[in-house]
Amino acid sequence: MGDASPNRKYRIVHYVNQFFGGVGGEEKADCEPFTIQGPQGPGRLLEKLFREGNADVEIVATVVCGDSYFVEHQENVLRELIPVIRGYRPDLVVAGPAFNAGRYGMACGGICSSLQPLGIPAITAMYKENPGVDQFRKTVLIVESANIVSGMEEAARKMVRLGIKLLRGEEIEFPKAEGCFEQGIRKNYFHAEPAYGRAIAMLLRKIDGDPFETEYPIPFFDRVEPQPAIADLNGITIALVTSGGIVPTGNPDHIESSSASKYGKYSLEGLETLDARSHQSAHGGYDNTYANDDPNRVLPIDVMRDLEKELGFKQHPWYYATVGNGTSVDNAQKFAKEIAVELIRDGVQAVILTST
Repeated sequence: MGDASPNRKYRIVHYVNQFFGGVGGEEKADCEPFTIQGPQGPGRLLEKLFREGNADVEIVATVVCGDSYFVEHQENVLRELIPVIRGYRPDLVVAGPAFNAGRYGMACGGICSSLQPLGIPAITAMYKENPGVDQFRKTVLIVESANIVSGMEEAARKMVRLGIKLLRGEEIEFPKAEGCFEQGIRKNYFHAEPAYGRAIAMLLRKIDGDPFETEYPIPFFDRVEPQPAIADLNGITIALVTSGGIVPTGNPDHIESSSASKYGKYSLEGLETLDARSHQSAHGGYDNTYANDDPNRVLPIDVMRDLEKELGFKQHPWYYATVGNGTSVDNAQKFAKEIAVELIRDGVQAVILTST
């Protein structure tokens, strides 16, 4: 990596997925990594914004990899791509933005995290509910973005502001000021007002119902304790719930392919298996060709019927389905609570939850 002199031209490498790399959508998510010389897709916007910020930059290369290919071959992909990126002698690597695309977020975080031991600054951007945030926030600078691509320019501007500071070796301010996620790092500083004064002022704002912000936020850990194993399956009722989007043909409840606002409840009465005529995938976050060919691959009714006879449990006559792709945590929790109430009412003792 070269020096950070304000008068030199900075070299940037940009990482994107198959969609922003111009290869295709979900049907190309298994695209193997390759490199394009110069900017591609959102890289052109990034390059323009860097120059507007008086940073003389050049995106020397765009590295592209399919989302599914990356997460399925992560070690091999990183082993291949990190030397390639390093070979361009970048002053900064920008990954994404990934918005709320989970696999893309994991790829962006993985790339940025792997560059740190080499001393190459890297930044990315994600929506707060992207799994990449929880996975990499402590080690990677992640700018907070909108959940969908319409927030591209806002995310790009935030990334550029932070990127210019990294290029010039300037001090990174507190996360809120920089528009990025907290990394769990606490910095000591001198405040003009003593702690007791700030505490009383905050308490008074709280009493008056005015907005206030604590200086010491308590982290929230959403942990679910596993239930004890069921010793004997004979005679119990087991239900199937899926976030893989398997619905009756025609998607009668019009469940969205992304950012679902609803779920469906569908009968399994008299069904020994699913097929392409009776069911389909409504999910927009994976290539559903194989799920449409055989919906049992996501909702394994055929296997459940065999096990029902073998082990003596009862298959619940209804299953629940939604789409996990980009669905907010709030909606997912709401769905789960409503479904759980019905399952308990129906005497279900266990649930098999399938995803993709």
